[in-house]
Amino acid sequence: MGRNTGLPDALRRLRITADTARDAWPDDTGCGVLHIDMDAFFAAVELRTRPELVDKPVVVAGGGSRSVVLSANYPAREFGVRSAMPVAAARRLCPHAVYLPPTRGAYSEISSAVMAVFAEFTPLVEPLSLDEAFLDVSGALKRLRTTPARIGAEIRARIAAEHGITCSVGIAPVKFAAKLASGMAKPDAMVVVPRDQVREFLYPLPVSALSGVGQRTNAALERAGLRTIADVAATPLARLKRVVGAAAGEHLHALANGDDPRPVVPDSPDKSLGAEQTFDVDQGDHDVLARELLGLAQRVAATLRRKELVGRTVVVKIRFADFTTITRSRSLPASTDVAHEIHACAQTLLTANVPPGSLVRLLGVRVEGLSDRDGGQQLRLDADEPRWRDAELAADTARDRFGTSAVRPASLLSLSPTDRTRAGADHGKTDTDR
Repeated sequence: MGRNTGLPDALRRLRITADTARDAWPDDTGCGVLHIDMDAFFAAVELRTRPELVDKPVVVAGGGSRSVVLSANYPAREFGVRSAMPVAAARRLCPHAVYLPPTRGAYSEISSAVMAVFAEFTPLVEPLSLDEAFLDVSGALKRLRTTPARIGAEIRARIAAEHGITCSVGIAPVKFAAKLASGMAKPDAMVVVPRDQVREFLYPLPVSALSGVGQRTNAALERAGLRTIADVAATPLARLKRVVGAAAGEHLHALANGDDPRPVVPDSPDKSLGAEQTFDVDQGDHDVLARELLGLAQRVAATLRRKELVGRTVVVKIRFADFTTITRSRSLPASTDVAHEIHACAQTLLTANVPPGSLVRLLGVRVEGLSDRDGGQQLRLDADEPRWRDAELAADTARDRFGTSAVRPASLLSLSPTDRTRAGADHGKTDTDR
């Protein structure tokens, strides 16, 4: 079932909609953590300018033969369409849906505006992606003379009125329960988990609702006869460790008992930055792979420079035609934000790990080991790097002014316009199945 499971009938009293009378709201005393999640975010943003499609199945996806669903509105989800599903599968399930291309830049713009609304209520905002964030409002309650649920309701009303989209809110004393609650609130509602009812809220749920339980862990728990969170909570810790391992056992036992001490951490630093591309047709031509790799390195380096970050380790992700996927990494002599250096390292990894005749379905480039550019970078005696960086900075300026296609390496000019624009900065994620 995953972590976005439905709200059990016995807990329907915890759900708040626009029609719920204020005196019927659950007790939110001590519930200072909010998890706010936009509803079918990419689709909702597109529908702001296509109101005639609101009640029809709508899918946002690229046009390539191997594109995946970026977002599906709730009428489309009734037919089984889900984000990250191949578009071909979505068309089989819902051939009459309206398929819209993603709008470059629109999602980041709305995301920034939504996060700004959150920041008006509390400085403790921890974004998880473009369309969701944790808020800690505990310290703001006295200043605002309000309650967590009232803050959630006001935020929902503001986002709907100012941006024409809806969101769902989970309110609880801890992050884990708040995130589960927002999934159960979908679409367009709130769920409050009272402080003294956290275990009652958690216990009926399947073990798959626990953070960190994937397919293998879920199978191990079920083999041990543990099917609900209540089962995990009641299992002696020593036995649980034997079933799933020491670290996972401690983690799951704590969550199952409602213990999640993680604070809301604003402005959490990026741990890595990357980009990847799935080919419309499996590629075995190393020249084509090298050009794609250069384009990915350009995107990653531009993002690093925009965020004023540098990275030390280059990682290449390669998915072959049989869906075998490998990652290979190499650390550079010094941290960088220069595409020329990132590409050279990525190219070496590609050459070493793609034998002649192999067909590649997907390529990705990621840079890890990030730090602030001005945070004590190692001095370089290599005269080439400043020239490459200066050229790339000049290209950044031109692209900011004249568009992303204004300046490109000559080797990328042979790519079709579709190839060059298949995946923008907003398209690095899909809506999860919320």
